Amino acid sequence: MFKDKKKPSKLKEYIALFIFVFVIIQAIDMARTSDIPIEKTPVTAGISLNRQHINAIEQSKDKAVLVYFWATWCVACKFVTPIVNWLSDDYSVVGISFNSGDDHRVQRYMKAKGYHFSTINDANNQISRNWGVQVAPTLIVLKGGEVKSTTSGLTTPMGILGRMWLANIK
Repeated sequence: MFKDKKKPSKLKEYIALFIFVFVIIQAIDMARTSDIPIEKTPVTAGISLNRQHINAIEQSKDKAVLVYFWATWCVACKFVTPIVNWLSDDYSVVGISFNSGDDHRVQRYMKAKGYHFSTINDANNQISRNWGVQVAPTLIVLKGGEVKSTTSGLTTPMGILGRMWLANIK
């Protein structure tokens, strides 16, 4: 006589929760990276810790380049930097270390951790200021000299790979 109204399945609840969390995370990420210029890409060039001239915009002419703003003191970077280091075996990565001390200190840190990606030590924070970067880590994907993607904070290998892949097919 009385019909039972079916409760939503657990799967639908999990999907709704996932979508809700995803939207919140994206909104937070957009707020944290809102100062990053998208129309006019700032100069991202300098001498790496290995004394090589690096120009991320030039490197991005034919393929996507990951510009990785990080710091030796950054807690989230302790999780993201090993991922970036791993990706640097197959993708172009330009690290920008900021607020981390002199070149020797950053070199010692990278050697102790086994990191080998190219890094410019932004000792006076000029590059990070030009980009409007205030949060470490911040990841920017460039292709053809243009910003294709930005994110900051914790991210996953699949998140970075997806951004690089999308930039390369655009």
